[in-house]
Amino acid sequence: MTVVEAEAIGKSFGRVRVLRDLTLRVEAGETVALFGPNGAGKSTLLRLCATLYEPTAGVLTLFGSRQRVAAIRRRIGLLSHQSFLYPDLSARENLVFYARLYGLARPEHAADAWLERVGLGASATRPVRVFSRGMEQRLALARTLLHGPELLLLDEPWSALDAAAADLLSDLLDGLRAEGRTILVATHDFARACALAERAVILHGGRVVWEASRPDAMASVAAVYRQVTGAVAA
Repeated sequence: MTVVEAEAIGKSFGRVRVLRDLTLRVEAGETVALFGPNGAGKSTLLRLCATLYEPTAGVLTLFGSRQRVAAIRRRIGLLSHQSFLYPDLSARENLVFYARLYGLARPEHAADAWLERVGLGASATRPVRVFSRGMEQRLALARTLLHGPELLLLDEPWSALDAAAADLLSDLLDGLRAEGRTILVATHDFARACALAERAVILHGGRVVWEASRPDAMASVAAVYRQVTGAVAA
């Protein structure tokens, strides 16, 4: 099954064209890493896939549908630069709130399970406003995964994490990939993303300029990135 199918899509904000003639296909259970310099359109593409934006050109199909109905949105989890967490609520209160929004049968149980899974069980009752950036990122990931989405859209998930937390996240994502989740991750972390993904895609100027899935091509993605974008790989 094709989960994401973008056919020559474009996205403009006023006179600014962010995406142009972008074509991309992501199959069920596939993990795809998106690379590109700042302004290449990675975050905009993820927001389109999350149904937060509509394309201004072309066609975007999600799970075989062009409609943006609640049933489609419930199958998607987005981790973005914004955590969408309430700073004055505790970690547990935040997750219970979202679990109820998703209509989960046992919201408290789901919240506690995910707090343990992301290594925040001991901080469950602390307000989010006292969390470090890395702790907030882990809690935002738990919020993203709470309802068991089939499609995970991750925007710089390793950002602000220390080495231990980044390793924990990589292990968690590897487990989700093994479960058959579809993952689209935008990042500058070549090493971690290429270790996770089966396919690498480079965006530049709002277009797909290179992609590969062969192991040897994946290993050289940083060098290709420098060649096709003129940017220095992180």
